Amino acid sequence: MKLAKKNDIIIIAVVALIASGLAAWFLIKNAGAEKGAYAEIYYKSRLVERIHLTSAGEREFSVEEVPDVVFKIYDDGSIGFIKSDCPDKVCINSGRLSKKGHFAACLPNEIYVKIVAEESTGADIIIG
Repeated sequence: MKLAKKNDIIIIAVVALIASGLAAWFLIKNAGAEKGAYAEIYYKSRLVERIHLTSAGEREFSVEEVPDVVFKIYDDGSIGFIKSDCPDKVCINSGRLSKKGHFAACLPNEIYVKIVAEESTGADIIIG
């Protein structure tokens, strides 16, 4: 009795190779990410708020420039959008941000948040 054909073994090997490649990519991408210490909130590319995530405590807040966009800081040191008046709600669906380099934006409201390390080195990019 023959259990598997040659083509079946090839397909299984290809699927296993793809799965192991995706797992390695995920581990490499997330293993080196260090926990961010600060959340920087920008409105129209201008820093409007810098929050120390580990000492802020769990709370909801908005910035003066865009009161209809509400953020939440969680006890685990993460931050996320929880309310916005934008039509697509992509910002809310971006989830919690906690690792250095993570960011999320609400483009219709021209506001974004990024996670930075203990010491910020200034601008990531200068345009214009």
